[in-house]
Amino acid sequence: SGRARVAESVEECYRRGLDRLIVADASGQEVARYTRHLSCPSGHMMLTEELSPRLFSFNHHSGACSGCSGLGVLKQVDPRLLITDESQPLFSGAMEHRLGSWIGRRSSRVRKVIDAALEAHGFDPKSPVQELGEDGWNLILHGTGDQSYPVRYRTRRGSGRLRQVTGSTWEGLIQRVSAWHQRAGSPRWRRAIEDHLAIRPCPGCSGGRLKPELLAVRIEGKNISDLCQLTVSSALEFFNSLTLSGYRKEVAQQIHTEVASRLGFLEQVGLGYLGLDRATESLSGGESQRIRLATQIGNQLVGVLYVLDEPTIGLHPRDVDRLLDSLVSLKDQGNTLVVVEHDERTMNRADHIVDMGPGAGVEGGEVVAEGTPESLRNNTQSRTGDFLAGRERVYEISERRSPENGELTVVGARANNLKNLTVSFPKGVLTCVTGVSGSGKSSLVMDILARELATQLAGARPASAEHERLEGVEGFDGLGVIDQQPLGRTPSSNAATYTGLMTPMRGLYAKTALARLRGWGPGRFSFNVAGGRCETCEGKGGVLIEMHFLSDVWVKCDDCHGKRYESETLEARWKGHSIADVLEMDVRQARQVFDGIPAISSMLTALEDVGLGYLSLGQSATTLSGGEAQRVKLASELGRRSRGRKIYILDEPTTGLHFGDVKLLVKMLHRLVDRGDTVVVIEHDMDLVASADHVIDLGPDGGGAGGGIVAEGTPEEVAKCRKSYTGKALSESFKAAKKTSARKKSVKTKSGGK
Repeated sequence: SGRARVAESVEECYRRGLDRLIVADASGQEVARYTRHLSCPSGHMMLTEELSPRLFSFNHHSGACSGCSGLGVLKQVDPRLLITDESQPLFSGAMEHRLGSWIGRRSSRVRKVIDAALEAHGFDPKSPVQELGEDGWNLILHGTGDQSYPVRYRTRRGSGRLRQVTGSTWEGLIQRVSAWHQRAGSPRWRRAIEDHLAIRPCPGCSGGRLKPELLAVRIEGKNISDLCQLTVSSALEFFNSLTLSGYRKEVAQQIHTEVASRLGFLEQVGLGYLGLDRATESLSGGESQRIRLATQIGNQLVGVLYVLDEPTIGLHPRDVDRLLDSLVSLKDQGNTLVVVEHDERTMNRADHIVDMGPGAGVEGGEVVAEGTPESLRNNTQSRTGDFLAGRERVYEISERRSPENGELTVVGARANNLKNLTVSFPKGVLTCVTGVSGSGKSSLVMDILARELATQLAGARPASAEHERLEGVEGFDGLGVIDQQPLGRTPSSNAATYTGLMTPMRGLYAKTALARLRGWGPGRFSFNVAGGRCETCEGKGGVLIEMHFLSDVWVKCDDCHGKRYESETLEARWKGHSIADVLEMDVRQARQVFDGIPAISSMLTALEDVGLGYLSLGQSATTLSGGEAQRVKLASELGRRSRGRKIYILDEPTTGLHFGDVKLLVKMLHRLVDRGDTVVVIEHDMDLVASADHVIDLGPDGGGAGGGIVAEGTPEEVAKCRKSYTGKALSESFKAAKKTSARKKSVKTKSGGK
């Protein structure tokens, strides 16, 4: 039959054409091309093996782009980071950095070649770079190919120096610096070069991280790199809308279900805003924990004990409810969950609560109460129960401050998902920036506002890559960014050193009779410099033992027994206490010892006011929690004399704090505002938000669905906005506060009647 003859002809063509076939019409015009190879019929790209999952992994050499080794980016020399001032001559100010100083030495062969090349092409090497024109710029950066220039230089041979003349080519600064970077053996030299490199998308894969032939494999027009650039929510929407039929359904149905299921779990735990290609090192601790939680939910194990440490960190109340639904689902599968948490919503949905206390640090460590949430609310011995029942509140609704000192305005904010926003922050008030996770809060406040304020207050030129401009900076004398990052990374850092307490304390000990007799100055009482410290541990109080394959361990010093100082130094005493004794005291004890010495007692009072009365002055900064570190920073600001108007920026300061600690924090923030400063806070805690003077709510959702202003105004005004998730949470908070207030009045009325 005709069909059989065509099939026979096709097979013959494939055989003669080495598995390639061209179809032409009667006139000989090509119509189509076919191939039996795993390749493009036109021969542009070809697979060397059958498609398999490992080929789509950028961590496997088989699939990774050969140009960038699967990274998607390359470090390339940035001319603007090399030549930083075009108004100066190349070797006299145009490259004011370490690398430029090294290149610009008079004895440098690189300098001699560049000078020779510029002179050979009619340029004066001593002219400002901008006067050399485009040709001179290209010569410096890209070289002149194989053209050779006579260069005179000195070389050592034996005991003398010889002058030599040699022909040298010039490949350009970009190629030369790139070669140095590849050959750099010293980490210090490599870092110096990397200051002049910029990260650019790989030209081979355009940032896709895989070989071009693998990026050509598509599902509904999207390759795997396109899918990885989506957020969890967008990817879930894509896979839910993907319809499979026939052979495609038979092959991919199980995989399709599994992918959609796992994306659903990630969205369920409040991570819908995360990009699938988000680097793990950029994830917060809470985000990492919730990813692991989503994995466990997907595994559907039974009879497992799960321990979670504050899983609601960084989550908006809307996302907390979603997370709690997931935790309850995990429990209902037959598992046990133990959760360390401060969140009220989580406590109210728990089956059993163990309340530790009664205080913090040495004042804690006991079980104050345990039982159901209802039993805890009825327990007047539990401070947690007092807050849950409304007997004690984080804030009391009071009059809002009205902004009377103007505004700080960010114009045209467009970092990440921000949609060209113009946002005003009133001066002289407490402003809270709210919104669901991924709505753009950190992009606006930390990436634009804080960074641009730091730049302008330092007198530098505004950098406006991610916004148009910042208006209203005048009137501010300083910026304080108070976060939960550690005060330091070694035992040498502690509350006394960070707050500056050590300076007046050293001065005080230098005035003691023994110190004057022996001629000791304040430096004798520093554990950071040689003189009076224990040299065995260099004033750290301990010695670091390297454990190689395990985490390193600090062991108490055998010579000073953790006191940091040599025994002779400890003979000097104030009111019977050596300086090592003082460092072992808690804040309350030290306050009594130094009562009447304002330079010391004022800072100790500030530390006690922020709830750190239990903290030892010499306690290593590495052992402080994030909340403790943040309160030390806050006390450091409160304990100093106010010098001009400052703006303070805090990123989720209530993270890891109990209701009582949040109450203290709110009080301290309002103290800063009362003395004339401005405070801007990124926050999810509705108690702190409700106490603010002004609220800016971003959203309405995370990722691409965020980046806009949903509502702004007083907390009461935002609570009336139906489109705002924050408004809904604030409304619930206000209703709860009114119910509690009404209950208290009722109790007072009844007791008065009796």
